[in-house]
Amino acid sequence: MRLIVYSHDAFGLGNIRRMLAICQHLLDTIPEISILVLSGSPAIHKFKIPARLDYIKLPCLGRDRHGKLAAKYLTSDVTETVRLRSNLIETAIANFKPDLVLVDKKPYGLLGELKPTLDLLKTRSPKTKLVLLLRDILDAPQVTIKEWQQQGYYEAIQHYYDRVLVAGMSEVFNLVTEYQFPQIAAEKTVFCGYIKKDFSQIPAALVRQKLSLKERDKLIVVTPGGGEDGYPLIENYLAALSQINRNYDCKTFIIFGSEMPSAERAKLSQITNLYPNIVTFEFTTHLLNYIHAADLVVSMAGYNTITEILSLGKKAVVVPRHKPSEEQLIRATRMEKLGLLTAIAPNELTGSSLSQAIIRQFKNDSRVASGLNFDGLLNIQQEIINSLPIHNEIDFVFNEAQGNFYSLAI
Repeated sequence: MRLIVYSHDAFGLGNIRRMLAICQHLLDTIPEISILVLSGSPAIHKFKIPARLDYIKLPCLGRDRHGKLAAKYLTSDVTETVRLRSNLIETAIANFKPDLVLVDKKPYGLLGELKPTLDLLKTRSPKTKLVLLLRDILDAPQVTIKEWQQQGYYEAIQHYYDRVLVAGMSEVFNLVTEYQFPQIAAEKTVFCGYIKKDFSQIPAALVRQKLSLKERDKLIVVTPGGGEDGYPLIENYLAALSQINRNYDCKTFIIFGSEMPSAERAKLSQITNLYPNIVTFEFTTHLLNYIHAADLVVSMAGYNTITEILSLGKKAVVVPRHKPSEEQLIRATRMEKLGLLTAIAPNELTGSSLSQAIIRQFKNDSRVASGLNFDGLLNIQQEIINSLPIHNEIDFVFNEAQGNFYSLAI
């Protein structure tokens, strides 16, 4: 059983982290599966790559100072880079011969780079299944509807894709109605719930002990995700510390993010070095363990970060990114209305507003009980298995205790 995962990754670490979490779950629960990831993430090599998974690193695309897509490292222009990426994708799929292709977010890929491969599969490999994975929120409805109409994404779903899986809940954001999916696209769409990432859990008490925390001390974890635009969040948190420390004994764990520009990281490090109760990292694969041990998390409002915080029942103060899309702003607003976190609009972020929000959260003694569906990994797994052609030839027996599928050849 062969699966190809396409994740374009032009900005941040969210997409590749989410797709690798799905891959890991599939590998853990479907013994026969082999996965090839096609990704432009500049940080994919920093993640632990499990057995039966390999990846092809596509040339990186990023955003220039005007916000437009451009080659991140190569001197070639964006058209040449996309052509190269497109050829690599087509060659990989033609040679790997997957049973199913899982596409992240964009039906035609970034700048249409996936279109030649979709046509190839349609004509030469019609049995290969195509599944589109969408996160809970893409952008503001008016923006997304316009883009999908201009790019022909609704038609792409109708013509090429067998299924659309949404890693979210319609009760929080009904992507089908908000983005005006045509009936055929709507009928192919399944809401799977939020993705709760599996991780090797270290006891919170041990993490706190390693950080030399006393019982009364508060642990605050600050994470701006990939970090490319995380400087204002950390800068204002450091400005808020004096007010927070007047009220609570705190220790802070800051992850700058591997994409934060080195000059900005150096500037922030000069400040954090003045504080004995701040521990900093550029990147960590153990973020979930630190969040699990935290009393409060300060972050942006990316999909992965928010679901990780809420799935662990942690208090949070979030400052959503407002560009290049309104995705985080909408997510933060919806989650705040549900009483799950405190959100600060980017244009209202100051040291004072951040300290006040953190102190209010600490004074609130109630536990965070989200009531959200975090069975996304299991439901995505089931939908992928149901989509595979091999599903007709093999009986899958589900072990509820372990969440595993075992195959029995007929």
